[in-house]
Amino acid sequence: MGKVLMKGNEVIAEAAVTADCKYFFGYPITPQSELVAYMAQRLPEVGGLFLQAESEVAAINMVYGASSAGVRVMTSSSSPGFSLKQEGISFLVGSQLPAVVVNIMRGGPGLGNIQPAQSDYFQVTKGGGHGDYHVPVLAPSTLQEIVDLIQDAFYIADSYRTPVIILGDGMLGQMMEPVEFRKKEYPPLPKKDWATTGTVGDGAPKTITSLDLNAETLEKRNIELQKKTDSMAIHEVRYEEQMMEDAETVIVAYGTVARIAMNAIKKAREDGIKVGLIRPISLWPFPEKPFLESREKVKRYLCVEMSAGQMIEDVRLAVNGHTPVDFFGRNGGIVPTQEEIYEQIVRKHGGVQHANSL
Repeated sequence: MGKVLMKGNEVIAEAAVTADCKYFFGYPITPQSELVAYMAQRLPEVGGLFLQAESEVAAINMVYGASSAGVRVMTSSSSPGFSLKQEGISFLVGSQLPAVVVNIMRGGPGLGNIQPAQSDYFQVTKGGGHGDYHVPVLAPSTLQEIVDLIQDAFYIADSYRTPVIILGDGMLGQMMEPVEFRKKEYPPLPKKDWATTGTVGDGAPKTITSLDLNAETLEKRNIELQKKTDSMAIHEVRYEEQMMEDAETVIVAYGTVARIAMNAIKKAREDGIKVGLIRPISLWPFPEKPFLESREKVKRYLCVEMSAGQMIEDVRLAVNGHTPVDFFGRNGGIVPTQEEIYEQIVRKHGGVQHANSL
């Protein structure tokens, strides 16, 4: 299959089919409704099941049921609808059930608007539901990267028995780009002998639940969950660096904002300003390594987000006071422009003329 021109939401759906996901439960909400519509048509073609739930709460609990049976399953929503799924995500974590949950963010808080935003960063990276947990969060910046990361998400989910979140903004969901659906190869996965598909005299009945009324056994379970969290924090880190060799100013941005920032970086480089980019791809676990390696060499970091400033907290933790960390952001559905980011870069450098004389 060669390249095809598709919309971002449809790419997410087809990438899930490529990853052998045959079960989807969801509820339409702008700006991700095309994903739901695509699944409604596509899954029956591959022998799968699409079911539109009566609400987001119902959808995430249908995901819980399907995952308990050991199948690959996905749901999707946008910011207000994603908030309604938080209890179910906590249940998935507590029950150690794999699933992929997509959030195509829109402006908030509250109902907000249907314009793109990145203001759900705290919610997805700090654990939006109750209890001690983190789940892996992957943030693609291009439609082709969606194809790869969706497949990675299902593999991570099955490897660790955990939900995985794919985070994008409304711009990523609505844009169109040529993509190729290449099926990735992965090492063998553990057998799902925990799935509640019935017994045939081969053992005791299987039960999946997050309920544990005994404090000692619940603590023991939580300790095991934390060991899994620690392992994911080591092995599931993803990031990209651009032009970092001699960078004095480093832009930190993820998702579509990183693409806009890259154009501003190229313009600044043409003007003699040494700027680089760190693009976190996994927002949890947050990639600390590129900051540990660069914080003694660069003069400043500039965190650019479509929010009032959320990822900047993780950047500051990674930099740990070694270098100033500044912020530039737009929110409410306003996308920062290449010109605005370039202006911020020049301002931090004290002007283009000053930069050229360095």
